[in-house]
Amino acid sequence: MRPRPAAQRDQRGAARRYAARPARRPYAGAVRQLQLYDAVGGMPYFEALVARFYQGVAEDPVLRPLYPEPELAGAQRRLTLFLVQYWGGPTTYSDERGHPALRMRHAPFAIGGVERDRWLVQMRAAIDASGAPDDAKARLHDYVSMAAEAMRNRPDETAFRTP
Repeated sequence: MRPRPAAQRDQRGAARRYAARPARRPYAGAVRQLQLYDAVGGMPYFEALVARFYQGVAEDPVLRPLYPEPELAGAQRRLTLFLVQYWGGPTTYSDERGHPALRMRHAPFAIGGVERDRWLVQMRAAIDASGAPDDAKARLHDYVSMAAEAMRNRPDETAFRTP
């Protein structure tokens, strides 16, 4: 990343100054996430969790068509690395792919309420079967519920509902 120049000129030729920014500190949740990454067993936990999730995806008639790759291995690796990084593990995801930009990366796929709910069914089942402590499972459930809704990019009033 290139450092910003001390001043840049706008379209009218006027100088714009950039205020010096303080060094970025991790937000308060970063420590909590690191503890979750370690508490569940690190990389092996997330590899198993995501493998279980993609076993469900492979058999799901709603979700499987959303994955353009004939094999799910690439998607499985990307989700594993993303979750590892999010919960405080190594930053391999960003090192390889840059900023997660999840909404942008999911924009090409029609994701409505039905797709969101089917994704949650598979992910919640994987989390529940993971053997993680109950508090870690609760935090994972909260996160995936929020993330799944954030990826929705089309309205769908007839969403599949799980009990």
